[in-house]
Amino acid sequence: MTESSSDAPSADQLLPQGFEPWLLDLLREHPKGIDEYRLIRALAEQFPESLFALPGALREPLQLFQLHFLLFHALYRLSDRLSAEGFELRVHALGIRLQLRAAGEEGVALTDPLRAYYLDWDQWLQTRDEDVRRLLDDFMRGAGSLDADELQQALGLFDLPAQASGAQLRQRYRQLVSRHHPDRGGDTAMLQRINQAWEVLQRHAGRA
Repeated sequence: MTESSSDAPSADQLLPQGFEPWLLDLLREHPKGIDEYRLIRALAEQFPESLFALPGALREPLQLFQLHFLLFHALYRLSDRLSAEGFELRVHALGIRLQLRAAGEEGVALTDPLRAYYLDWDQWLQTRDEDVRRLLDDFMRGAGSLDADELQQALGLFDLPAQASGAQLRQRYRQLVSRHHPDRGGDTAMLQRINQAWEVLQRHAGRA
C-alpha cells in the first residue's frame, strides 16, 4: 500500500449520501432484479457527483474494478443487514435482486468466498492498475486448468460446437437464461447449470 491507513478512504466515504435508501427503493421497483451495468448507470444518473459518474470509469480497467468492488462491497454489507430482517439480497453481476427469504432457508452463508472477498476493504485499497491488468491478461490466456469432459458437457448443454464464436455463445446463453429463468417458470437448478457452463465456455474462449 502506498497510502497510510489514516489517508485511505473508507467505503462509507466513497458511497454517495443516501445510497442505501435509494438502492432499496430501486430494487423494490425491479422485483425481477437489475444487472450491474444498468445499476451503475442508474447510480451515475442519480448521484452525478459520485465515483459512479466519473467520465470513462467503465472503460479504464482500474476505475472499473474499483467501481465494481465498491458496489459489491456495499451490496454484501446490505445483504448481511437485510438477512436479519428476513430478506435475501441476491448479488450477481447479471442480476441483483431483493426478495423474501423462503421459510426454513438459511440466512447469509458466512463461508461464501465471494462474500469474504468483497467485504475485505483492503482488496480495494491494495489493488493497483498492474494487478487488474495482470488479472485480465490471465483471464484472456485462460489461466488455470480446463477439464475436457467439463468442456464437452458445457458444449452439450449449450448445443454448440467447440468452434462456436463468442457472439454465438452469448446469444445461446441469453436464450437459455430466458427460457429457464425461475421468474418465467423455469428451474433454479437448471439455471445454475447454465451459469456454470457459461463460465466454462468463457474460459475456453479465452484459451482459444
